[in-house]
Amino acid sequence: MSRIVEATQRVPATLAGARLDQAAAELFSDYSRERLKAWINAGELTVDGAKVKPKAKLHGHEILALNATIEDDTRFEPQDIPLDIVYEDDAVMVINKAAGMVVHPAAGNPDGTLLNALLHHHPALAEVPRAGIVHRLDKDTTGLMMVAKTLPAQTTLVEQLQARSVSRQYDAVVIGKPVSGSTIDAPIGRHPKDRKRQAVTASGKPAVTHFRVVERFRAHTHVRCQLETGRTHQIRVHMAHARYPLIGDPLYSGRAKLPPGAAAPLKEILREFPRQALHARKLSFVHPVSGETLTFHADLPDDLLMLLDYLREDSETMR
Repeated sequence: MSRIVEATQRVPATLAGARLDQAAAELFSDYSRERLKAWINAGELTVDGAKVKPKAKLHGHEILALNATIEDDTRFEPQDIPLDIVYEDDAVMVINKAAGMVVHPAAGNPDGTLLNALLHHHPALAEVPRAGIVHRLDKDTTGLMMVAKTLPAQTTLVEQLQARSVSRQYDAVVIGKPVSGSTIDAPIGRHPKDRKRQAVTASGKPAVTHFRVVERFRAHTHVRCQLETGRTHQIRVHMAHARYPLIGDPLYSGRAKLPPGAAAPLKEILREFPRQALHARKLSFVHPVSGETLTFHADLPDDLLMLLDYLREDSETMR
C-alpha cells in the first residue's frame, strides 16, 4: 500500500538566503528533515518545477512543489500482543512496556516485538516509519514510552527529543552506596572490543545523566535518574562507569554483591534477579497537536518492589 503526498508552498521573503532543505523543514513541518531531504534528492520536492540540491540557496518567492509517494511499512506483521496503554488519542500513545519485550524487530528477535503489537492495535501505523516509535527501552527495562500515531506527530516528538525537552525519569537499584546524587557527563560509544556493549569513550557521543539517592540499604541504593540525552544503555553504562552498576545487569554489573550476614532469600534474589533493575517511571512531553504539556507516571513493577522490600528488611534487621 502507498499514498501520494501533494503540497505547494511559496518561499516567503523571510527565508531568502536559506538552504532548500532548511526552508522545506519549516514550510513542510509535518515531515522529518531526513524524509524531506530524501524527497529533494529524488526530485519529488522541486523548486519552480526544477530538481535542485538540498543545499541550494533560495532567493524568496520560489514555489516549492511536493509530489511524493509514502510507502506503507509492510516488512513487519501485526501481532495480537497485549499492550499496557497508559494514554491514547488521535496523535500519540503512551505505553507501559513490560520486561522481556523487545521494542523493534532485529536479528534474533524477528517478531513478538512492541512494533508488531502496535501494528495490530492501530493498523494505520504502517504509514508511519517504525510504527511511530520515536525512542526505545532495552528489552528488560520496564516503563513508559511515547509513540506517534501520525507523521506530523512523529516529526514533532523527534524534534523534542533532539532538543532535549522531553523529560524522562528512571528508577534504578544499584550496587554500592553513593554518598549523594551527582551528574555524570561522559560520552558514550560502542565498546572497542565487544559490539554488544557500550562504553564511556572519548570518541563517543555526548551523554549526560543526573541521579539522586532515594533510599539507602546496607550495600545497595535505590536511585532516581534523569536523562538529559538518550544514548544506548545510557543509565546502565553511566552508573557502571561511576562504579554503581545496576543489580541484575548482565552486561555491566559483574557478580552480585551480597551484604555480610544477609538472609538466604535476599542472597537468592540478588544472585538470580533476572534483569537490570531499571524502570522508566516518569515521562513528560508537549503534545504535538494541543501544545499541552503531558506528564505520566508508571508504578514500579512487582519484581522491583519485591527486591526493594528484601533490601529494606535486611537493612532494618541488621541495624
